[in-house]
Amino acid sequence: MSTAFTAFTAAVLVAIFICWKMFLVVEQHEAVIKERLGKFHGVLKPGFHFMLPFVDRAAYRQEMREQVLDVPPQSCITRDNIQVEVDGVVYLKVIDPHKSAYGIGNYRQAAINLAQTTMRSEMGKLSLDDTFSERDKINENVVREIDKASDPWGVKVTRYEIMNIAPSKRVIETMEQQMEAERQKRADITVSTGKKEALINLSVGERQHMINLSEGDMQRRINEAEGRAELIRIIGDATARGVAMVADALHQPGGRAALQTRLVDQYIVELQRIVQQANVAVMPLDAARVKATFEGLGRLTTTMDGNGRRGDA
Repeated sequence: MSTAFTAFTAAVLVAIFICWKMFLVVEQHEAVIKERLGKFHGVLKPGFHFMLPFVDRAAYRQEMREQVLDVPPQSCITRDNIQVEVDGVVYLKVIDPHKSAYGIGNYRQAAINLAQTTMRSEMGKLSLDDTFSERDKINENVVREIDKASDPWGVKVTRYEIMNIAPSKRVIETMEQQMEAERQKRADITVSTGKKEALINLSVGERQHMINLSEGDMQRRINEAEGRAELIRIIGDATARGVAMVADALHQPGGRAALQTRLVDQYIVELQRIVQQANVAVMPLDAARVKATFEGLGRLTTTMDGNGRRGDA
């Protein structure tokens, strides 16, 4: 009884094992490489598949989704002989499951190693400053080189991204000093530019001030000259009118006698002023002239009296 039960149990287990080997379920995100008697027999797509026990086997299961692989940090030397550590990530996708299974032993590790060697090569072409500013260019070059090599593997490299570029501690200190010097330089340039502009503004303002003063002084002189010219014109006009009036008066009866009387009066007044202000005795050069003058005054008075009487008659 026990022997029969043991045999029955063994038969059931063998049947389960055979059924397990006869049927295969492939997930949606993968592809299975089927081998028959050790040879490639096909690629199984997602779904339910029948396998011949002990004849067919699922040799490889390939991930068909895009995969992200970390590239470990590595030491690189830049063109200006500065050592930096660079790490990144590479994105790839299996395009041909057959090639990825038989074209290379481990395409993941191969992609990582190729990314490292390509990165070292690209970093050696650039200076340290360029490595920070040209990351996109480096990423494109790495993707292009890996994609060329991975084509026989049935793998497509979609992109590569640099995560960190870490120079040595000494280089970082030197870069910080350089950045500080550059900031100080920009500050000095800004201050000097401000002083320059301030001096320019002051000189422009002083220049405009001097121009305004000169223009004001010029206008003042013009106004004064015009005023003096106007005054001279008015005086000239008044003098001309006075001369004209004197000339008209001379033609009137008794005009000449009045003029002579006026001249004699002025002469006497000026002579008296000179005598009073002089420190020495002043006498006329020719006494006869004085006598003639008084005689002329007497005749002038007589003439004016005669004219006055006739006028009254």
